[in-house]
Parts: sequence; structure tokens; C-alpha cells
Amino acid sequence: MIDLNLQYKNLIETLKSQIPFQPEIGLILGSGLGEFAEETKIVKTFATDELPNYPQSTVQGHKGFIHFAELHSKKLLIYQGRIHPYEGYSIQECVLPVFIAHQLGVKKIILTNAAGGLNHLQPADLMLITSMNTFNIKNELAKLIGFATTEMRKRFFDFPSTNINSLIQKAALAEMVPLKEGIYWYSTGPSYETKAEIRMTQKLGGDAVGMSTVHEAIYASTLGMEVGAISCITNYAAGISPNKLNHNEVMETAELVKEKFEKLVKKIIELL
Repeated sequence: MIDLNLQYKNLIETLKSQIPFQPEIGLILGSGLGEFAEETKIVKTFATDELPNYPQSTVQGHKGFIHFAELHSKKLLIYQGRIHPYEGYSIQECVLPVFIAHQLGVKKIILTNAAGGLNHLQPADLMLITSMNTFNIKNELAKLIGFATTEMRKRFFDFPSTNINSLIQKAALAEMVPLKEGIYWYSTGPSYETKAEIRMTQKLGGDAVGMSTVHEAIYASTLGMEVGAISCITNYAAGISPNKLNHNEVMETAELVKEKFEKLVKKIIELL
């Protein structure tokens, strides 16, 4: 079992010595969704490239900032950008935002991502993630988490939090933001999926496909955190649209959905 407490001891000590408050809620912002941070009252910001041992994001739309912010009288820990396995990082590096959040006292965390849509989902839809495919990442997570206790084994698949998903649905209704639901299918990347892989995903029940979030959600669950996750559908998955997939399309669609995404997340934070 990998000991993150030892690996990131200096990083955690650095943050704990400088943070302005203990955060209550964590928020990880996916591709093109980072501007939400500017909608909050930012109290203090850390650039991740100035923190010891913090892996640097190399992906457009992931700025690499950790914000301590306030909204609706809630204390927030916001990650403006995340780290992905397809960038060459290990699982223990990619779950670092969740590990930090837990070490700083966060009890509830909302994960967001950009994803390709299948089935009933179209670009600019928002999807509440009701379940996840973990086939491609389960063994790596097991090495990280370990199976030391019965309680940890019980938590391993404790996603999503029924309480948080209920509040997300309530927030969508209150703000009249259309919110679809579906299963998020994890792909390791770095390339987009082939047409054959997308056909397989459809047959096995996947509704959206992406390259993040699953490891964060499972790790947070094993730590006893309440977890919810939302996908912004930024493109059709491979083979559904005649157009070739590209990251610029992801960023452009995220900009189009920005207003309703921000409205929804603000209400979720208010209700949490």
C-alpha cells in the first residue's frame, strides 16, 4: 500500500501553515469549467507549481491553481485544473487533490468534468453521474487504497453519495437548469476512443465517456467523504458525429454551457 502521508508530508505541512481557514466543501473543476472560481470570493490562491511535489497539469483549460474561497457563507477549496493519468502521472499523483482536501478537513466534494456524449446526451448537456465504470483503473486503485479493514472494503464502491445527488437534483430544479443522468465510462487516454470502443461502451450501458474523475471519486469515498459528480457534455463521442474530435471543441462547448453550469454549482454549494 502506498503511503501518501509520507510522500506528501512537506506539501501538506506547507499548506496547513498558510491556509486562511479550514474548508468545508471541495470542488474540482474540469476542462473549460475553471472560470467558475472567479464567481466566488477568493481569499487565498496557491499556484500548484510553487507547491512541493505537486504534479503540473499540461492540459489546456487546467490552470493549476488551488483557491480558498467563500460562497453562500461556505468555506470552499477549489481546484482550478486537475491532473490526469494520460499525462503520464501515477494514480497516487492523480488523487492528490482529493488527498489534500481530506487532510485539510473537507467532508464533501463535487467533481466536474468534460465528457463525450452517447445515447440520449448531446453537446452542452449537463449530466449527473449516477454510476461509473472502473474496469480500467480498479487494480491501480486497489494498490493505492489497500484493503486493510472491513470498513474500507465497504466504502470502496460507495459512490455517489445519495445525499449529495439528491441535493444536486434539488438545485437543478430550483434553478430550472436541465440536468440529465447517466453512467460515466472511464477511459485511460491519452487518445480519444475508437468507434469500436464507443459501440462497446454503448452496449455495456455507458452514457458519457471521459478520462478523469473515477479515481478521484472512489478514493474520496474510501476516505469517508461524500461525493457527487457532474459531466459537461462537450462533444459527441467518436463515431457518432462525422467530425473528428479535438480539444478545442471541448473548450468551445464548455464556454457555451458556462452560464447554466455556474448557476447550478452555486445553488449546489448553497444547499450543501
